[in-house]
Amino acid sequence: MYEQNEAVQKMIGWLEEHLEQSEQKPVLWELSRAVGYSPWYCSALFHQVYGCTLKSYMARRRLSSAALELQNSGVRILDVAVKYGFSSQEAFTRAFREAFGRTPAAYRRDPGPIPLFMGKDVFHPWQYSILYEGESSMSKNDLREARVRVEYIPAHKYMGIWEERATGYGDFWQYHGCDEVIGMIESMRDKAHPVVTPHTAGWYYVGGERRYFYGLGVAENYDGPVPEGFEIRSFPGSYYLVFYHPPFDYMEDNGEVMSRVEKLAWSFDLKADHIDPNGLSTAASVGRFRWNEEECQCYQRHYPEGIGYEILRPVKLR
Repeated sequence: MYEQNEAVQKMIGWLEEHLEQSEQKPVLWELSRAVGYSPWYCSALFHQVYGCTLKSYMARRRLSSAALELQNSGVRILDVAVKYGFSSQEAFTRAFREAFGRTPAAYRRDPGPIPLFMGKDVFHPWQYSILYEGESSMSKNDLREARVRVEYIPAHKYMGIWEERATGYGDFWQYHGCDEVIGMIESMRDKAHPVVTPHTAGWYYVGGERRYFYGLGVAENYDGPVPEGFEIRSFPGSYYLVFYHPPFDYMEDNGEVMSRVEKLAWSFDLKADHIDPNGLSTAASVGRFRWNEEECQCYQRHYPEGIGYEILRPVKLR
């Protein structure tokens, strides 16, 4: 089972590198040569593990990539169509309208939220540990103790889904379609706040219990469209204590890193604990702060090879 997921993940990587094509090419044959499996095996295994055909995956990913290009560049619609493998602008327009409910020209004039298909991973850290049993599931050289620093986030709005039934990332996707939600967010990336970026998720409180939300931040003065099923809320500027671990190996260390950061974040005592001196101009006791979670929400940043893993809890100066 795990070997199959790893094989399909290799296929996904190859497909993502070949979304652009200036002429019709035999994708299945080229893919099979690249990953070392027969065309039939590639086709059957991908459908079994991913849940859709290779042809469907490529069509949806190319349309989504084309939509982002229409939104972010001035390239002619015909050239975008050819770049992503369509035989004509008319064929591109038909496929685009069927997928997103509007023509490429209409979308370029008014690039509102649409359900882009961003794909997903099918091979995860826990599978890596099982597949390669006997190897260390934790990279000791890269792991450190979780730390804390102070950050200020200015006033902004947040556009997302606040799910009272969910307490974390895994729970959230039991109630919402991952492809659709992530696709909507990606289609609005150009509207995103520079600090509260797309996929900055987190927690809010309901009756003293943490519940989970997912979406993106937007500017304080944003008054544009809000996707169906999303809400938009305003939050004041606030200091945040950032509990963090620097970049790490996702495949090997994700579970351990998240555990360390979350343990520190949710048990932190403002009266007894101290901020990492590297996070401030001078070492200072956090006794100068109190929690501000009645006005602001807690954020989560998870970019293992980028910034690492962070939980941000809002605070006020006493």
